[in-house]
Order: sequence, then structure tokens, then C-alpha cells
Amino acid sequence: MDTRAIHAGREIDGGVGAVSTPIYQTSTYRQQFPGDESGYVYSRTSNPTRHALETALAELEGGRFGFAFASGLAATNTVMNLLSAGDHLVVGDDLYGGTFRLFEKVFKQFQLTFTYVDGRRAENFAGAIRQNTKLLWLETPSNPLMHLTDIAEVAKIARESGILLAVDNTFATPYIQRPLELGADIVVHSLTKYLAGHCDMVGGAVVTDKEELAERIGFYQNAVGAILGPFDSFLALRGLKTLPVRMERHSYNARKIAEFLKQSPLVKEVYYPGIDGKPLPNRMTMAGGMVSFVLDAEMDTVREFVMATSVFILAESLGGVESLINHPATMTHASIPAEIRKARGIDDGLVRLSVGLEDVEDLIDDLKGALAASEKRMVKKG
Repeated sequence: MDTRAIHAGREIDGGVGAVSTPIYQTSTYRQQFPGDESGYVYSRTSNPTRHALETALAELEGGRFGFAFASGLAATNTVMNLLSAGDHLVVGDDLYGGTFRLFEKVFKQFQLTFTYVDGRRAENFAGAIRQNTKLLWLETPSNPLMHLTDIAEVAKIARESGILLAVDNTFATPYIQRPLELGADIVVHSLTKYLAGHCDMVGGAVVTDKEELAERIGFYQNAVGAILGPFDSFLALRGLKTLPVRMERHSYNARKIAEFLKQSPLVKEVYYPGIDGKPLPNRMTMAGGMVSFVLDAEMDTVREFVMATSVFILAESLGGVESLINHPATMTHASIPAEIRKARGIDDGLVRLSVGLEDVEDLIDDLKGALAASEKRMVKKG
């Protein structure tokens, strides 16, 4: 994987021998005759820089066909275009707020229906399948509660029922788990996050190993046009080259921070894969860089806490070299109605960390200071 991450998608440049894939900042290409489609024709349809990225993504995920989009939600939207009015989906209930909004506010008006289940038990997916169910959708680890789903078990259920399985692999990345190898039909990514890894671009990806699905996804990518531009494709390619070393450090730092938080009297719960002592499923090689936890405090104290850090930056998104702190209820998951958030465990005390590559002791000291400030505030309030 370390070698593939650096070399995947690379083609020898026949012009000047560039080691890095060039940015082909062009919209159109010279043709030899009318109707000539032997090479590149128009950059919405295909672009050499984007093609290199798509090839690399497919190789890293263990698939044959990769597609890059303008955002993670554009990638999700394209997968949804595989469905028809009247179709039903079963969805893991802990998921990114933007995905929930897309499902509930956009696709429900096109007569798609959704059943949300606790993804920690594979049988919950089986129990929710209807005659018109066409797709199972899950995140693992999930956002923001870090729920883990046994991909192989859900894939078996999907296969026996003749249903597609799509897995959002954004939190884990192909360095940690490869859903296609476990039986998934489609893998979705927000390229913005760990794959690009530097908080300097927005993009999405879809990978599959099935030719029929690839033909349909490729058609929708071209027909709808939400493609990733050449410069952002270049940035994502650059990020992929350091994915293995970054994920190793993200995971090391995150585990240290999860262990620290578990000892704090102000923290009610810590969500981090493996922190409970249970083995990681899905042949996961490590637990990743995301940590969520619940502060035992009122909303105003939680608000002050997430604003009190100096190394952790209060911001949405995740997966960059910088450490970020986020309050899901008012930020990334605010689009989910409050009563649904609370029922799923996303209460006002929940804080999500994207643990970066800084020195881990600096990160722990930063959280210590914010926790101490919160404790003083609580004592003062009496």
C-alpha cells in the first residue's frame, strides 16, 4: 500500500518526463477528424489529471473503476442516481448530516424512501429490507459516534437479497479498510478529508469493481457534470502519496488522546474504535484519527470548551494535517432535527475531534487547558 499510494495512477509523461502528473488545465482537445473520440475530447467527460486520480483511487480501493467529483455529496448524489422513484433504502442511522439532508430534503421528493437502523448490528439491515429495497448505505466508522458495522455480514445480506451495498469509507480510507474486498459494491469518499489530507480542496469519489455499475456511474458523471477540476485532482493526487504515513500518525495521536480523555472526570463517554477493548472488524489495520466524546456539562460550558483550544482549530471538516474541534449538534449535524439527533445519541455535550499530525503532547496539553477552563466555569456557576 505504501508503494501503491505513491505510484498509483502515474503515467510516464512523454513530453518532458515530469515525475508529478501535470495539471492539464484545459477544457477541450484537438481532434484529428469530426467525431474523433480516440483520445480526450472534452474535460467534463475526461481529463488526464482527473483520469490519473481516478485510476489511483480505484487501485488503492481494490476496484477497477474510479470516478472523481466536485464534492463528497456530489459523489453520493451520483450513487443515488442509480435508483428510481419508488425505491427504498436501508441506511445506518449514524451518518454525516449532509448525507441525511440530501436523503431527506432532496431525494424524498423524488419518491425514494429511507429506513434508518442501528448499523452496529448487521441483522438490523436484514430486518428492515422490503420488497422494493434496492440499496443499503452505511458509514463505518460512522460520523460522529464512530459506530462500526461488519461490512462482510451486511454484504452477505445484500447479496442474498439482490440489493446493492454502498459504504462511505471516508473516516477509514483504503489504508485502514477496503470495503470492496469485503463484498461491498460501491465505495464512496469525501476526497476533501483524509485522501487529500491538507484542508485545501473539496472533492468526492466513487469506486466500484463492477463494470455495469461503472458504466452507469460514468454516464451520470458526464451527464450531470459535477466533476472534479484538474487543479483539485492534482492536489488530491499529491495527498494520496502520503496517505499511509499520515494515517499511521493520525491513528497514533488519536489513540493517545482517546486514552487521555477516558481518564477525565469531565468526560462521560469516549467514542473511538477499539477503546472498549473489542477487536476491530473489517480487517481494519488501525482505528483512524477521529475521536468523539461527551462532556458532562451544560451547553454554554460545552460551547466555551470548543472555543478554548489553541492548537485544535474550531472548524468543520476533518482529515487534514491540522487538528480540528467540532460541535456536531450546531455544526456538521445541525441539519438533522434536534429530536432525531438526541434519539441517535448526538446530544449537546458531544464533541468531535479530527486529530492531526502535531506533537501529541501539545494536543493533550491543549485539551487539558480547555478542560481546566471548563471545570473552573462549572465551579464558579456553583
